[in-house]
Amino acid sequence: MDEALLDVKDIHVFYGNIEAVKGLSFHVNRSEIVCLIGANGAGKTTTLRTVSGLLRPREGAIFYEEQRIDLLPAHEVVTLGVAQSPEGRRIFPRMSVRENLDMGAFIRRDAAGQREDMDRIMELFPILKERARQAAGTLSGGEQQMLAMGRALMARPRLLLLDEPSMGLAPLVVQTIFDTIRDINEQGMTVLLVEQNAAQALSLAHRGYVIETGKIVLEDEASALLENEQVRKAYLGEE
Repeated sequence: MDEALLDVKDIHVFYGNIEAVKGLSFHVNRSEIVCLIGANGAGKTTTLRTVSGLLRPREGAIFYEEQRIDLLPAHEVVTLGVAQSPEGRRIFPRMSVRENLDMGAFIRRDAAGQREDMDRIMELFPILKERARQAAGTLSGGEQQMLAMGRALMARPRLLLLDEPSMGLAPLVVQTIFDTIRDINEQGMTVLLVEQNAAQALSLAHRGYVIETGKIVLEDEASALLENEQVRKAYLGEE
């Protein structure tokens, strides 16, 4: 039996009096790519923000490596090995590419390890090496997405949370981003992916969950969800 790295148990998350996530339960096993798909406003980003400690569930619990983390502040969740590349990239536009990457390692004290990871990320995203001294705000959307992912990887996480990495990007750049996600997963990284591009996400992931209005309505192997008639009509644009 696979060992769950992340186990989310019946979480309810509110914005004021509005319940955005209504009793979500799911798990992510070690070395898996698991995707959450659903329409805008379904609760996907809220779920990721809750896992990373930016939001706190009113009910339910979240366990990472069997340790409860939903009561911890976000910076402590990062120290345990969970890092997020947020929706909309959220890079620091006036800082250089290298400075943005350094910010991803703010919790670390191992200078040699940081240099090693910096070199690995520059190898993973060669364009970032070319633009290392450039202000991050002058990068293209695709380059900023690579930077946001690289910054998250600088925390040396064991679980990488990716929120809409393909949003607003050209198809060729999207393919590059997804190829990179596959590469880092093959190197052992566990990935929880939120993505509106359901076809791309399910082609990449091992398993998937479909969220509608804050609830999981379907879960299965990603290949099975790709063939599911309900998914094909609702999320793959088929009649």
